[in-house]
Amino acid sequence: MSDTTGRTLRLLSLLQAHREWPGAELAERLGVSPRTLRRDVDRLRELGYPVHSVSGPAGGYRLEAGTAMPPLLLDDEEAVAIAVGLRTAAAGTVAGIEETSARALAKLEQVLPSRLRRRVNTLHTQTVALPGALPRPWPAVDAETLAVLAQAARDRERLRFGYRDRDGAESARLAEPYRLVSAGRRWYLVAWDTGREDWRTFRVDRMTAPRAVGVRFAPREPPEGHIERSIVAPISRHRAVVTLHAPLEVAADRIWPSDHVRLEAVDERTCLLRTGGDSLEWLALTIGLLDLDFTVHEPPELADRMRRLAGRLRADQGSTEPPERQ
Repeated sequence: MSDTTGRTLRLLSLLQAHREWPGAELAERLGVSPRTLRRDVDRLRELGYPVHSVSGPAGGYRLEAGTAMPPLLLDDEEAVAIAVGLRTAAAGTVAGIEETSARALAKLEQVLPSRLRRRVNTLHTQTVALPGALPRPWPAVDAETLAVLAQAARDRERLRFGYRDRDGAESARLAEPYRLVSAGRRWYLVAWDTGREDWRTFRVDRMTAPRAVGVRFAPREPPEGHIERSIVAPISRHRAVVTLHAPLEVAADRIWPSDHVRLEAVDERTCLLRTGGDSLEWLALTIGLLDLDFTVHEPPELADRMRRLAGRLRADQGSTEPPERQ
């Protein structure tokens, strides 16, 4: 690689890593004169990179978005991260990007150095999906829908969309989007519902035809802890809050990670478990199987179910001796 080519690639790398560079600082980094720097910038422009320049004492250079996607320079860690992300997306729950993710991954792996390709392949071959970890099908969401929601949240623009709740009731909503939340294999939109005049969390796969209406809104913040609480509650019919009399790290080691489980430390000896389920019996059994002392705060019906379950277990304790043969 010639000195000019190598220097031009280094210039491109610097421009991609920093929003704007003063001309003098950029020339010093490259060890060239301002005149040589201008020539290198012109080479990048000829290759399709939109480098914007501002003259004068406060002038400088920055790489802007253009009309076409030029080649990117990635360091080793960035290349591995993108390859792993594309493999995950190719088998994920965002509809419509599986094929494009696979195509992009094929292009990237074709040019990855062998040392990086080995790292990516090792991670892929040494990772397995646990059979039965997902007992029911998880709905996919449309990539275009996610893009519309994210842009409206970024631009603080109101959204209009149809929504179907867990009981199948449909309604029209007008909301001010705050954040998209990815929880496990589900996507949620946290927003201020203008009709209800309150914060709401919407499952994205239950939304239909979301569109920005061109009305901007002043930013507002949800109550502290709202996002975590609102994600747990809608997933399951019953919501449980339980104090586990064990350190956080001990409890976390016994609980399967899920999008409907939240753990937070209370002190060095106890932690708070927020979880949910469609069945109180299932919740009682799950908490009991943790083999930890606990205190149920809500719902009251869960504590009753646990007492009944404990009573059944005590009643079923009988002799362990096998029956005598006749």
